[in-house]
Amino acid sequence: MPTVYGKAAKTAVQFAKDIMPDVILSIGQAGGRKGVTPEVVAINLREAKIPDNEGTIIQNKPVIEGAPAAYFSTVPVREMTEAILLSGVPASLSYSAGAFVCNDVLYSILHFFSGTKTRAGFIHVPFLPDQAKENAPFLTLDEIILALTEAIKALG
Repeated sequence: MPTVYGKAAKTAVQFAKDIMPDVILSIGQAGGRKGVTPEVVAINLREAKIPDNEGTIIQNKPVIEGAPAAYFSTVPVREMTEAILLSGVPASLSYSAGAFVCNDVLYSILHFFSGTKTRAGFIHVPFLPDQAKENAPFLTLDEIILALTEAIKALG
């Protein structure tokens, strides 16, 4: 998906709308994170000092005008985190998907599927070894795959 405000969310929602899945689990990278972090909540805010991939910097704008301030993930984030930890991969809950494009995607999906049986969540994963700068945290691809597999199993 494009790391672009609005476009990533629109792409994700449209794809999900077309197939109407039982569960939507979005994955994104977050440099600097030491482990895999299922997101607890998405907020109705676009705010970052860095540009998206089209060069847009947004400050203090809602993801969806007039929509609720936040939505909680509707997947079992605590159970997913515990399952990841039991696999030996570092993990912790994250209480905010931030206010950049990943949050945009999670918030938009949760908004669209609010009141339906479709459950949705978002997991941030750290950089891979070749992406991480010197002394920055990372996980190997095998560790990330293991963590995501265990998180999916925890969905029930």
